[in-house]
Amino acid sequence: MAEPRRMLLVDDDDVFRQRLARALRERGWTVAEAGTVVDAHAALRTAPPSHAVIDMRLPDGSGLDLVRAATAASPAPRIVVLTGYGSIATALEAVKLGAAHYLTKPAMVDDIVAGFDGAVPPPSSPPDEDVPSLARVEWEHINRVMVDCGGNISEAARRLGMHRRSLQRKLAKRPTGR
Repeated sequence: MAEPRRMLLVDDDDVFRQRLARALRERGWTVAEAGTVVDAHAALRTAPPSHAVIDMRLPDGSGLDLVRAATAASPAPRIVVLTGYGSIATALEAVKLGAAHYLTKPAMVDDIVAGFDGAVPPPSSPPDEDVPSLARVEWEHINRVMVDCGGNISEAARRLGMHRRSLQRKLAKRPTGR
């Protein structure tokens, strides 16, 4: 008997969540959507999913708390964590808590589905020679500070000791490579 394909999709970005849900439905998934931690907990209790896509940063809590709760369920769903504020530390934490994979937004639906099957190598085992570039480390640090400041660019710029516009330019650039 084929494994049920019930997906819980948790993301506070309504447009992104709805588009991803539509793409997953087109690929044969039954999708339940949640925009908050509270709604996601209710969905986990009501109709336990076989798979879950969980955003790291939600308005009422952390996606890591949802990963913890979902993996404690029996049977536990396969989980892919998505975030717009990626860092190696949070990726490792998500995988340690039981996520099958961790992807930064924007992510393609095929990459997300592949992440459930382990088709994409998990971030917990990077090759020794795969050292992040300086630009990548700087970008991750800036995003970590942004998260600590609740997305407040002025406060993050102050903490980083840079002009607000300089910070905005750096945030707009996505470093290539590791």
